Amino acid sequence: MSGARDRVTDALYGLGWGAVKKLPEPVATALGRTIADTVWKRRGPTVLRLESNLARVVPDAGPERLAALSKAGMRSYMRYWMESFRLPAWSTERVRAGAEIKDIDLLMDGLASGRGVVLALPHMANWDLAGAWLTRGQGVPFTTVAERLKPETLYDRFVAYRESLGMEVLPHTGGSAFGRLARRLRGGGLVCLVADRDLSSSGVEVDFFGDAARMPAGPALLAQQTGALLMPAALWFDDSTVMRGRVYPAIEVPGSGTRAEKTSVMTQAMADAFADGIAEHPEDWHMLQRLWLKDLERGPE
Repeated sequence: MSGARDRVTDALYGLGWGAVKKLPEPVATALGRTIADTVWKRRGPTVLRLESNLARVVPDAGPERLAALSKAGMRSYMRYWMESFRLPAWSTERVRAGAEIKDIDLLMDGLASGRGVVLALPHMANWDLAGAWLTRGQGVPFTTVAERLKPETLYDRFVAYRESLGMEVLPHTGGSAFGRLARRLRGGGLVCLVADRDLSSSGVEVDFFGDAARMPAGPALLAQQTGALLMPAALWFDDSTVMRGRVYPAIEVPGSGTRAEKTSVMTQAMADAFADGIAEHPEDWHMLQRLWLKDLERGPE
């Protein structure tokens, strides 16, 4: 049964990449909003989980405010998918005009220094567009990792899609990713990691919106091991067709302490930067899974 379900899932994604990219942009935008509103009205587990997560981000929000935020959140999430399906068909000019990133000079200056940069992002707005904006729009190549999805053919689609945008993509599992990322950084390169959810069950515990969560240690460890700069970033949408973003100043490696202690301090600083961006634009944080430890401890939903 799971094999049949996997084939259906893969086919649906294939249909999205094949059909949506051919639609006129206003039509794709309207389609995404219609799908988002339909899913939101059904109040399924995904919407309820998003609302629960947003309740931690905006603790003083009442039911009506949370409902409005989750509706906007689903629209933001579907905007991500509609844009992502269409990205391979965008011209370089359209990609370049598709994002405006505040303080991007911090990133460019860091790369110019030759130290290498780890750019860490939360699941906000459209990180694939941000990547294409760097590779195709600014001529800045980078390496990233991708979570292994099921079925394997769907994972292969995602890898091929991101490679078509100019990214070097490594599998999250398998053990060799860290070493290859470190080599890219020692060569003065850029590594981009979506880093607000720990996939390894061995992440660093952080305080996130007043409660305990785990985030991956990789960004901080890479910075320590290679001398690269660790820079958080945030992304968000507004009412225009342009995605906005911000690069935060580099997180310094503490001058003393064990490697674990330094990693803890740096990962907390990364989480604080993420919280700053998410608090300003909560509807653009696409966290549709459980994140906080108390939620994870409750077992399957």
